[in-house]
Amino acid sequence: MQSSEGPQLAEKIQADTAHSARVWNYLLGGRDNYRPDRDVGDMILKLFPGIARVARLQRRFLVRAVRYLAAEAGIRQFLDVGTGLPTVDNTHEVAQRVAPASKVVYVDNDPLVLVHAQALLTSSKEGACDYVHADVRDPGTILEAASRTLDFGEPVALTLLGTMGQIPDSDDPNSVVAQLMDPLPSGSHLALSDGTDTNEALNDAIAAYNENSASSYHLRSADHIASFFDGLEVVEPGIVTTSNWRPDATDPREAPGLVDAVCGIGRKP
Repeated sequence: MQSSEGPQLAEKIQADTAHSARVWNYLLGGRDNYRPDRDVGDMILKLFPGIARVARLQRRFLVRAVRYLAAEAGIRQFLDVGTGLPTVDNTHEVAQRVAPASKVVYVDNDPLVLVHAQALLTSSKEGACDYVHADVRDPGTILEAASRTLDFGEPVALTLLGTMGQIPDSDDPNSVVAQLMDPLPSGSHLALSDGTDTNEALNDAIAAYNENSASSYHLRSADHIASFFDGLEVVEPGIVTTSNWRPDATDPREAPGLVDAVCGIGRKP
């Protein structure tokens, strides 16, 4: 299944201003970005060289989280909000390797993301993929559109990876998470990760990014990020840095260590 918005979305792409998904793509070594995105990415790297590692470790958490949700938690439906540009091991690829009938809805508000998603994120024959152009601050639109593909009578995994940091405190990000989780049935899960405000160099880099991008990012304390899981049963090992959430012992890139981002998975009772 594919959205019919492709041509309209393509016309809305703004190549003259840095956008978060394209800057993140550049930091991950991707090619789906423009000069303003690369310029801002280079500025961030100069101020905080560790940002590329933060980006890579968040992506690896996505793989481990989706694999856990599909293989151990038995989830067959995924709502990926704040998708970002397609790369290797996207949500549906990881889920459908475990369970080919898995259904995934991708949501992003960057037109370029959805144009690429429609072209590249193709489902298995047994499963399904759909694509929604919407802002995370509009849960009603997201849930209504996702219901075309997902059955909200069965558990759903909501993934918000690096997404809530896009929302300022003035827009009440905790309420947004609650509104997205509320309609989901018992047994649904939340997988979430975001950057922390514990490193002065990273704080400076994000401040510079916010001055030079069409969007902004808001680092928070680990305790605040943990509060997004209020009311959920947090899966072991709890709310930890992204490098410490069930690292893959067979992959040398997964060695535990310090990183300025935390993550976790919670189950709805």
